[in-house]
Amino acid sequence: MQTLSYAILEAPSTLGLATDGVERLPDRLLELGLAQRIRARRAGRVAVPRKNPTPDPTTGILNAEAIAAWSPQLADAVETILDAGEFPVVLGGDCTIVLGSMLAFRRRGRYGLFFIDGNADFFQPEAEPNGEGASMDLAWVTGYGPSTLTDLEGRGPLVRPEDAVAFAYRDHKDQEEYGSQPLPKELKAIDLPAVRAKGIEAAAREAVDHLTRDELDGFFIHLDADCLDDDIMPAVDFRVPDGLSWDALGAALRIALASGKAVGIEITIYNPRLDEDGSAGRGLADVIATALRQ
Repeated sequence: MQTLSYAILEAPSTLGLATDGVERLPDRLLELGLAQRIRARRAGRVAVPRKNPTPDPTTGILNAEAIAAWSPQLADAVETILDAGEFPVVLGGDCTIVLGSMLAFRRRGRYGLFFIDGNADFFQPEAEPNGEGASMDLAWVTGYGPSTLTDLEGRGPLVRPEDAVAFAYRDHKDQEEYGSQPLPKELKAIDLPAVRAKGIEAAAREAVDHLTRDELDGFFIHLDADCLDDDIMPAVDFRVPDGLSWDALGAALRIALASGKAVGIEITIYNPRLDEDGSAGRGLADVIATALRQ
């Protein structure tokens, strides 16, 4: 496998959440030595605009215009890393940062998305009780939702639904309770029960095989810390029982990176304020560093 040169980009946006705390994710992982452990260059921080606590009157989404305006700025920063021949490691932030990350790649070609998340994030605005974009980001990035957010720079969808894999999500009960729209049939879904039935390595290989088809130029990895078992990763704002083990997540990342087709990764939603003994952050830093050092 090729040796990758990593560049860490800090993207501490909480525009997709009503709460704060995940903006501390970059600082905590850097304090834990992530940059040194993967020999990464520090590529700076993208400044985030101030949040508005009132949802946008047209869409019902918190900070809709701010997310739409900020995402191209994040894309520019990601492209600067790509222009240097480096592999971007984007430290969020909430899950809406995926719009900026994928816009950078959409400008360059047709890329897939390996969406490793405890939630499917496919809510429509009228079903999301708090108007939080962090519950809608996979929908937006694949073209479902208001054009303000799905058609950035007129390039929507940023990822074709058939080029995305939703992996290890387990929020079925909440989707049903609140009335989330279903994932489109062409979007490959391997939920947590399917991961368990197939086994983590077979499930990850199935996902990666889908994302390494000849028509794709590569794929980006979205990693939400809430994909992990709630017992080992309680430091997230929206907790759901069960989830992946450290070893299972490590195996999925290892298989994705070994493909040679992964073009970047983002880490989201870990909230250091909720990490009382620090173990969740240490575990997260360990699994990321181990996967990227392979």
